[in-house]
Amino acid sequence: MAATRIYLSGDTEGIPRCAAQDIDVALSALNLAYTMTPEEAADAVKAFHPKVVIPYHYGKSDLSAFQKGVMGTGSKYAC
Repeated sequence: MAATRIYLSGDTEGIPRCAAQDIDVALSALNLAYTMTPEEAADAVKAFHPKVVIPYHYGKSDLSAFQKGVMGTGSKYAC
């Protein structure tokens, strides 16, 4: 049985080392001031290509900007 690898961004910015990981499900926080903007979070998703991406902690952030940013990446958007 294969393990499912989950990435929880928490209070962070997009970091290059995530691109080297084999991530199945990414939970991306999108809410300034301690997390990424929707555009930055979409760029992070593009870097590590999770199978599924779920935005969270988005407050008043524009989720459509994040969804547009991850379109065409091959990641399934779940919200």
